[in-house]
Amino acid sequence: MPEQQYDFASIEAKWQAAWDADPTLYQALEDDPRPKYYIVEMLPYPSGKLHIGHVRNYSIGDTLARYMWMRGYNVLHPMGWDAFGLPAENAAQKSGRAPKEWTLSNIQVMKSQLKRLGFAYDWSRELATCLPDYYKWNQWFFLRMFERGLAYRKQSRVNWCPECATVLANEQVENGCCWRHPSTPVEQREIEQWFFKITQYADELVDGLDKLDPGWPERVRSMQRNWIGRSEGTEIDFTLAGSDQRIRVFTTRVDTIYGATCVILAPEHRLTAELVRAEDQAVLKAMIDDQGRKDPGDLEKAGFFTGHYAVNPYNGAQVPIWVGNFVLTNYGTGAIMAVPGHDERDFEFCTKYSIAIKPVIRAADGVIEDPVVVPFVDFETGVVENSGEYSGLPSPEAWEKMSDRAEREGFGKRTITYRLRDWGVSRQRYWGTPIPMIHCPSCGLVPVPDQDLPVLLPDTIELTGKGRSPLENVPSFMNVPCPKCGTAAKRESDTMDTFVDSSWYFYRYCDPKNSEAPFRGEVTNQWFPMNQYIGGITHAILHLLYSRYWTKVMRDLGMVSNDEPAANLFTQGMVLGTDGTAMSKSKGNVVDPDEMTGKYGADTCRLFTLFAAPPDQDMPWNENSVAGQHRFLGRVFRFVTRNIGVEREGTEAAGRQALRKLHQTISKVTADFDNRWHFNTSIAALMELTNELYALEENIPGAVTADVLTAYVKLLAPFAPYSAQELWELLGHTGPVFKQPWPAFDAALALEDAIEVPVQVNGKLRGKVTVALDVSKEELEAVALANDNVRAHTGGKQVVKVVVIPGKLVNVVVK
Repeated sequence: MPEQQYDFASIEAKWQAAWDADPTLYQALEDDPRPKYYIVEMLPYPSGKLHIGHVRNYSIGDTLARYMWMRGYNVLHPMGWDAFGLPAENAAQKSGRAPKEWTLSNIQVMKSQLKRLGFAYDWSRELATCLPDYYKWNQWFFLRMFERGLAYRKQSRVNWCPECATVLANEQVENGCCWRHPSTPVEQREIEQWFFKITQYADELVDGLDKLDPGWPERVRSMQRNWIGRSEGTEIDFTLAGSDQRIRVFTTRVDTIYGATCVILAPEHRLTAELVRAEDQAVLKAMIDDQGRKDPGDLEKAGFFTGHYAVNPYNGAQVPIWVGNFVLTNYGTGAIMAVPGHDERDFEFCTKYSIAIKPVIRAADGVIEDPVVVPFVDFETGVVENSGEYSGLPSPEAWEKMSDRAEREGFGKRTITYRLRDWGVSRQRYWGTPIPMIHCPSCGLVPVPDQDLPVLLPDTIELTGKGRSPLENVPSFMNVPCPKCGTAAKRESDTMDTFVDSSWYFYRYCDPKNSEAPFRGEVTNQWFPMNQYIGGITHAILHLLYSRYWTKVMRDLGMVSNDEPAANLFTQGMVLGTDGTAMSKSKGNVVDPDEMTGKYGADTCRLFTLFAAPPDQDMPWNENSVAGQHRFLGRVFRFVTRNIGVEREGTEAAGRQALRKLHQTISKVTADFDNRWHFNTSIAALMELTNELYALEENIPGAVTADVLTAYVKLLAPFAPYSAQELWELLGHTGPVFKQPWPAFDAALALEDAIEVPVQVNGKLRGKVTVALDVSKEELEAVALANDNVRAHTGGKQVVKVVVIPGKLVNVVVK
């Protein structure tokens, strides 16, 4: 066949049309005897258009899915849309478009982009979380949780803009002010909100992390472990001096309590308002607002003295009571004892405010020292001093004895506490799942009956950005009769956190058209846990934690049999702009995939995102490298097409060398898929194979060439599906190339005829010799000693011995 140029535009248009015309092409088969493989990439938010970071994420998953098809698996590879959320409301206010219309039009654009990139998704399972056939089941789950006490209401603080007179999401707070009114500080207000009791599963969520090893990255498991924050410690009651009022603190280091030099209350602790002096009221309010607007880690430690003292129950010492912005009401007891001699955080605070520092722990082989000079002493190796009857005891023993005394005398107890708080799911927004509850003046809170689900969002609504919730201004939505007594009642106006939508969508993929239940357990149990879940490290905590929680709740409802949603998790690195920072629209460094596919083709874009860096590492954008991938595909296309049907006698040596390199490449690429997913080295191996074939081209026998081309196109298929499918057809084959068997590796054909062996003289490399693979020890020794550079270093010296390790090394010892 004459050589053909790589016309990616016509090739990709041809095959995209063919693939679109076959709705069964990527469908998983029911009751298939083949082993199952369920792979999911985290579903995107339909914000408008894909960015190159999406391309990387989905290229990784699609490449793996295609490989697993070729390895004989029944692959389930669906896609959907995480379609509720604040950006749609913001866009609606700016453009005047309804959130639903804005979202659905974006979905169509992004879906066409995914198809253009050749991603092998089963679109028959597509879902969008903003549609009633999906969010109906969010509401159904909410009702099941409410029945079991896992959904409840309580007062909770929100961000409030006094100028907008509305609740703000955290994302709408910029530098402590409203995003619409940069000069208006955001306040904290308490309102009734809905929560899911995730804390009921805290122990199982922590313990389950160990069972996810090695399928989940340690980095992710560590982040979740820290977020849940299980701490074993002791609650101790200090007493407010001059009264019998108790101040309970939580500490993991009761063995240091003789070194406590103050008690610090959270700004919203029940006693703070009572103890704070009038002149500090404004400071206290600012602290409370700051805590609501910022993460604790972003706050500079600050506090003030209340003028009151607390009594240490162990030694009767009085210590000052302070209020500190770094102490949280909802962690532990909302009060801590500060031991600056043995805690870095306490040391920083007490040093700032000149509060006393009293070391009470020494190293087992040392003496009490100033913490400014030496590091804090480890618990396991510490010895207690300056602590009354406990002095001289190892810290672990003192911890036990002090805890025993607290329990015996009634001023404390051993306990376990968690950093994890219950999941606040109320959002004072329109574009989300309506919470299916009704407020009746006679009956109180009444669940919406199952038969009345879904509670539909109104299609027509005015989004003013003012008021508690947009839905409160829609009488046709809010005003309903009570399902119990029939009197006039009001719907709940809050909508659900969008993390609810993304906590279980991968189960719905398995049974997406079910109108009677979220899914059938007998169907999902065939596919779960997912074999592979892929997404960014930014979702390591909330999304993945909530999805693990949701799975455990569904298990306890009898809906699923698995404990965890995914057996394996992969977190890909980010794509960095030319300035070295993560791509974002706000920075103006986003690369448009449409522009790249138009200029270079979809296969080239896919190859670049897989080749530029290992998939778990950040990838710098470099258009020169994109062009390099385009040139590589052009070389492949020209070589394959001009060698189709070639009749060439060639040489046996060249044929053997071509097959050797081919099978070495099969081994390399297969190992990359089965182990570390370093697709960059897989593509590099294909490039090396291409170079070798070019060098041998004129001497490879025609029959060998045909075998090599068939195997080569199969190797290329997961990475560059358009090009591989076109070449597959040109080779005379039919059917999808990704449904063909993966090339079989032949170890005998991969063996080298000759090997290069390093030669050392007195342990230093002095040369290398090329010998036959089956060379004898005697022959290898003779060749090594005859090497010119080796002779230069042994001449005039006595050869004491020659150590020969066949195929590995020769070491000549001289003196």
